[in-house]
Amino acid sequence: MSTWRHLGRLALRSAWHRRFGLAWVVMSVALSAFLLLMVERVREDVRENFLQSVSGTDLVVGPRTSPVQLLLYAVMRLGHPSHNIAWRSVQALQADPDVAWVIPIALGDSYRGFPVVGTSADYFRHFRYGDQQTLRFQQGQPMADVFDVVLGAEVAERAGHRLGDRLVLAHGDGQLPGTQHADKPFRVVGVLARTGTAVDRSVHILLSGMQALHVDWWAGVPMPGLSVSPEQARQMNLTPSTVTAALVGLHTRTAVFAVQRRVMAAENEPLMAVLPGVVLDELWDMVGSVSQALRVLSTLVAGVSLVGLVAVILTGLEQRRRELAVLRAVGAAPRHLLGLLVLEGTGVSALGVLLGTAVAAGVLALVAPSSQIWWGVTLQPLSLERLPWAWLGGMIAAGMGASMLPAWRAYRLSLADGLSPQGG
Repeated sequence: MSTWRHLGRLALRSAWHRRFGLAWVVMSVALSAFLLLMVERVREDVRENFLQSVSGTDLVVGPRTSPVQLLLYAVMRLGHPSHNIAWRSVQALQADPDVAWVIPIALGDSYRGFPVVGTSADYFRHFRYGDQQTLRFQQGQPMADVFDVVLGAEVAERAGHRLGDRLVLAHGDGQLPGTQHADKPFRVVGVLARTGTAVDRSVHILLSGMQALHVDWWAGVPMPGLSVSPEQARQMNLTPSTVTAALVGLHTRTAVFAVQRRVMAAENEPLMAVLPGVVLDELWDMVGSVSQALRVLSTLVAGVSLVGLVAVILTGLEQRRRELAVLRAVGAAPRHLLGLLVLEGTGVSALGVLLGTAVAAGVLALVAPSSQIWWGVTLQPLSLERLPWAWLGGMIAAGMGASMLPAWRAYRLSLADGLSPQGG
């Protein structure tokens, strides 16, 4: 026990003597641990944000198509719907005794590349994202008039709009000439707080507003010789005949499969009802290869750091042959030298992992409160419960394993070789 204590003191003094070289190795291991923690934390938080793009919605109902495609355009506002569903189908959903609320979604128009979402006032009452978070208004209030518009946070920021501004929506993606609804401008009455979801990139109007835009259009073009003013449009019946999809909330989740079966068996038109959480999980599996690539990259960085650890100890070993020989001369057995080198490598790895973890915790503590505003992703601070202990333990174990090679070389050094005059 006394021998090990003396060896420990000698190891500390030796490490202090080589502190500048070892410091770089510690920094290298710390950087690897930092990258591993950040990639793992960001990957997990992005996944949670993605899976919680919509929460509290039990079913997404739309025309028969791929479940992923339905979710992409109804929730993510990506792609284009192949068909619409009849308004009477939405009314049938609203009349279902198991259905608590229905949010109709009508897509197709745009504003400066951002999708225009025709919906109802229930959108602001029932839509949830993240951990059952409701939509909050940064400024203003929901739409009340046919030609009112509420902007997502990103739309308002990029376009520089404020309350009271007037804007002109475009038919479709607005790329073709003559597709602007210039005769029916909308007035900005609200700007939503940032959510980190597709809501930020959406322009919201009432279904009646969407209908008013197209009362004098047919097959995607204005009807020749017909022009309906905004005031005339307000006097018309603006009940939509079709919508793109509907978000459905139930009184109890136990009824979800029964309602899904009833929707799928509807006789008036072919419909589809999907569980958004299941489809989002499938969608994440399709795009999850990027996060796996990041994990592989950070693992490679960790591997390079451990190779550097071996190189530094091996290089130092050649300079320490006399030191090790002296240790043998004062009674240290070969196993003591083996343990000394393994202890040194493990200590350097553990110190690097500890330093990297502390830096990662500090960085996340600083950026987490503002991550939603800056990047649209809610990052969580690092906590003991959220630490990837297996990864960190694996790095320390790998450092211990990497130090075995120089330790084995030290073990084989002979006393006579160490005490021989060096360098001729």
